[in-house]
Amino acid sequence: MAQERTVAFRQALLVTQDEGRRVLRGDLLLRGPRVEAVGPRLREGADEEVDARGFLLAPGLINAHTHVANALLRGLADDLDFPRFLERMFAVDARRDEKDIELGALLGGAEMLLSGTTSFLDLYYGQDAVARACDRLGIRGFLGWAVLDPDKTTQKGVPVENARGFLGRWKAHRWVSPLVAPQGVYVCGEETWRKARELALREGTLLHYHLSETRGEVVEHEKRTGLRPALWLREKGLLGPRQVAAHGVWLTTEEIRALGESKVAIAHCPGSNTKLASGGGGVCPVPELRAAGSPVALGTDSSTTNNGLSLLREMHLATLLQKHARHDPTVLPAQETLDLATREGARALGRENELGQLAPGFRADLVLYDLSHPSLATTRLDQAVSSLVYGAPEGAVHTVFVDGEAVVRDRALVRLPWAKVQGEIEAASRSLMLQGGP
Repeated sequence: MAQERTVAFRQALLVTQDEGRRVLRGDLLLRGPRVEAVGPRLREGADEEVDARGFLLAPGLINAHTHVANALLRGLADDLDFPRFLERMFAVDARRDEKDIELGALLGGAEMLLSGTTSFLDLYYGQDAVARACDRLGIRGFLGWAVLDPDKTTQKGVPVENARGFLGRWKAHRWVSPLVAPQGVYVCGEETWRKARELALREGTLLHYHLSETRGEVVEHEKRTGLRPALWLREKGLLGPRQVAAHGVWLTTEEIRALGESKVAIAHCPGSNTKLASGGGGVCPVPELRAAGSPVALGTDSSTTNNGLSLLREMHLATLLQKHARHDPTVLPAQETLDLATREGARALGRENELGQLAPGFRADLVLYDLSHPSLATTRLDQAVSSLVYGAPEGAVHTVFVDGEAVVRDRALVRLPWAKVQGEIEAASRSLMLQGGP
């Protein structure tokens, strides 16, 4: 058996995100796909020695809600109300083929890697194409196949059966974790939802879905069933652990309690929800959800609703919105915000013992930020976390490792050089934009 390759980062500014939230000047040693040691000065030699004195080294960020393939459609439906936005998106989406989806996922995945995200949770159909993009780029994809009622989808065949097939094809892949994703209560009746949950439980996967994103969604569901969405799911016995609900903007105290008791994680998407004016200021009740027992992570949502997939930007926006909405600058401080994008993201994914920390035994998903960048040039040990949350730009991301493999070096993709796909991506985007109409 070949000996695993080792990499040593020397004298970096380490933001470990470990149990003690240690920030120190020190060394980090990787052996194969995992972190082996972290400390002030490690004596062990390595196959590759990295002088990291000018860098901040932190865990890779975890994007807990995306539709990554929509990166190809950025700018297609800006400044529209939600019904008109959906109308335009559905018109184009129905014409997309697997090649379009793969190119969109390559574009979105590249954007995430180059902004420090190493794992993402996705909800879409055609996920085989997204999985291929993950494999080509070297990004960790938790990919949910969208499940809807058969009469409410453009998918060929029965969506829950399509999801079953997807799980079987990708369940053993290095970069890809397939899962089941009922779209939301507005297109999934009880029978569809139950089948989706039973499939996820049987196969041991996550269940990912949209929940209470807009006031209209909630009001319509309450008119139809007599219950708000989260309470309806609870009454039907459909809430439970290993579920990630995206958005959670329109939640009552009772719903927050129900989600917390059921250990349902929430993916807060502040950029998307404020751009679409989802209501409530786009402010998911993060402190209340966490207090009730729900893990809360951060997501960007789609490039069509957010126009970007950067969790650095999302962290900044999340903390500012919580402070502004509550008239309290102490709410969701920098350390808690970084937790949402790392440790809590890992917890939402059920990978809290593998991802989100720089600690021995954890997966070697990490990012080197260049401290010579003007936005980070004054960063001290005691303000490293604040610098990441409030000031780190995408341009400071220098090197990214996923599973112990360098996938970005010196701001360039390693496994798939951008020049190889740039022309195809630009041509596909132009074609789809023309289909979108004025």
